[in-house]
Amino acid sequence: MSVVLRRSFRYLPVVLILAVAACGKSQQQAGGFHGFPPAAVTVQKVEPQTFPVSFEYVGQTQGSKDVEVRARVTGIIEKRLYQEGSFVKAGQPLFIIDARPYQAQVNAANADLARAQAQKAQADRELARLKPLAERKAIGQKEADDAASNADFAAAAVKSAQAKLAELNLNLGYTKVLAPISGLSSRAQKSEGSLATQNETLLTTISQIDPIWIVFNVSENEQLRLNRAVTNGQLTLPRDNAYDVTVKLSDGSTFPKQGKINFADTRVNPTTGTYEMRAEIPNADGALKPGQFVRVILRGASRVDVLAVPQVAVLDGPQGKFVYVAGKKDGKDVAMPRPVVVGDWVAANGTNEWVIDSGLKPGDPVIVNGVAKLMPGGPINIGAEPAAGAAPATPAQDPPGTAQAKDAPAPAKNGAAPPKEGDAAAKSPATSPPSKQ
Repeated sequence: MSVVLRRSFRYLPVVLILAVAACGKSQQQAGGFHGFPPAAVTVQKVEPQTFPVSFEYVGQTQGSKDVEVRARVTGIIEKRLYQEGSFVKAGQPLFIIDARPYQAQVNAANADLARAQAQKAQADRELARLKPLAERKAIGQKEADDAASNADFAAAAVKSAQAKLAELNLNLGYTKVLAPISGLSSRAQKSEGSLATQNETLLTTISQIDPIWIVFNVSENEQLRLNRAVTNGQLTLPRDNAYDVTVKLSDGSTFPKQGKINFADTRVNPTTGTYEMRAEIPNADGALKPGQFVRVILRGASRVDVLAVPQVAVLDGPQGKFVYVAGKKDGKDVAMPRPVVVGDWVAANGTNEWVIDSGLKPGDPVIVNGVAKLMPGGPINIGAEPAAGAAPATPAQDPPGTAQAKDAPAPAKNGAAPPKEGDAAAKSPATSPPSKQ
């Protein structure tokens, strides 16, 4: 190999390095960032808006009346007269307890009553015979007084026998166990041949399911936070807890009938740290059964003058949630990350939006499209700017479901607002607790 050729190979790496450096320099001069062209984005200036918000909780159904059917006399259960789990009407016979001992007692009481009535009749006749004699002084006054007293004793004995007979007839009637209310029956707790003890043995239960109740809880922390929002004028709630209540079933379907709040506790449960609330739902067709787990959605509240950005604009980073805001650097448009604290997830303007509790101010240009290609401080090419609150071009994702029931939300006092799930980590759309007014 010639000396010239060896020298050419010797300087080849240097030439390649200079060529690559020149190429990179030319790309940076062309406006790129680490070799990438400016990302095409759309920005939206955030402005205060008023949004309707809903609060969603996990609840459990229960009968509006749950009655324990117990034996009212002691005896052996002879028959079960109803189909377990079926609908029963008030007054319908459910069980028969052996009535023969009570029938015998009634017969004896009838005999005692007849004896007392006969004794009263005798005493009355004796008094009637002696009364004229006493008036003519033909007999002593003591004899006349004794006759009057015997007549009074006989009348009292009749009343006592009548009361005893009524009691025994009542017990005899209790041998036929009747349904106290109309509703869904449960399984029989005792079978035929078992001994039922008066006022102790539970025979079955009956639940009235029209209307049906749904009990749910609001956490104390959420209630306090919503109370502050109401005090600061950032949240308005319907008066007297007049929410429109919607029920979502476990398969994701929505129950066709709406209800109302009929109870909101003013006390915090010391065990769970929550307030208890209860919704009442019409259930004439019996579609809802006691014991079901459902989601209760309360509508009627509004977020007032809050900032919100489309869901697609909010990203998760190592330090929490953030958005990209269009800024200027060396006279060029760049994407600047801005940490934010998010609140409720609201559905508005045809998209899902995060309410921003802190981190943004009115007029900030938030990047709502093209965020997937952005890098902190990277150059951007800003396109058309949508009006505040307009839906971004990128389709919004459906709000994720709440992974688990928030601890019992509870209503707050004095117009407290329904609490919400405002965690920076996974939030579900308007999953906040309601408040008490």
